[in-house]
Amino acid sequence: MSTPETFNHASVMPDEVVELLDPRSGEIYLDGTLGGGGHARGILERSAPDGRLIGLDRDPEALAAAREILAPFGERAQLFRANYAQAAEVLATAGIKAVDGILLDLGVSSWQLDTPERGFSFRDDGPLDMRMGPDGETAADVLANSDEAELKRIFREYGEERWPGRIARRIVNTRQQEPLLRTHQLAELVRDAVPKGHVPSRIHPATRVFQALRIYVNDELGALETFLGQMLDLVRPGGRVVVISFHSLEDRLVKRAFRKEAQGCQCPPRMPVCICHQQPRAEMLTRKGLRPTDLEVANNPRARSATVRAIRRLP
Repeated sequence: MSTPETFNHASVMPDEVVELLDPRSGEIYLDGTLGGGGHARGILERSAPDGRLIGLDRDPEALAAAREILAPFGERAQLFRANYAQAAEVLATAGIKAVDGILLDLGVSSWQLDTPERGFSFRDDGPLDMRMGPDGETAADVLANSDEAELKRIFREYGEERWPGRIARRIVNTRQQEPLLRTHQLAELVRDAVPKGHVPSRIHPATRVFQALRIYVNDELGALETFLGQMLDLVRPGGRVVVISFHSLEDRLVKRAFRKEAQGCQCPPRMPVCICHQQPRAEMLTRKGLRPTDLEVANNPRARSATVRAIRRLP
């Protein structure tokens, strides 16, 4: 079990995120991805003395660490083990109809990446798990049970992999001889399957395959789509939604959903007049996604791919 000392995770763009959420005393906020609790602590500090926070995380160890980190705030912080796609049910359980702001910090935490037993990274050898919580199929299960066509689809759609067919075929052939159970085992298989000289030297050939498996195992895009479809119903008029994404698949979904809510009319461009009569429900707070400063990236290299977008529900 991790502790606050061992659960190391540097919160990305903490000042910018809190500024966009604009927490205030007496209001309620939802952090759908607690992680190490860094953003949650900033929200609670900014909303003193009586702002409240509902915190969610599907990882029991992250939740335990956050519980200790946020203990000084007492009953102002209520924490639940849940996926942020279940936010509506959690808020209903807590007797809350709507909140004043929501934060999502997508992807995996630094602690999860740096813990070999979780299987998210191939830097150190570990079991092919990749689950953000203790439930469901592991990455090893997916590699063992999916046919070649399904593996190809997973690598292409969730990893935007250039050689999904070659890698899927190599996996199917290899598992007939031995099970694929370890991160180094999969990383070397992918390295051998990809044509030499077709991957930039600074990127390991297995990077996109690991991303694809992680997204698939945790249904990350499905959870995000569920949340985006209900986000404005979870915040009060004037409430804000802030999302930090780390790769193009996530950011594309967020950008599209935000623009749809801010645009209003959904008629095809060729229509001379609007016939759908759909009004904008929100306004964009970030016309272009915010990116971390050079100084932050120097101090926390994993922040380099972060993009922050925010939206405010109209009164």
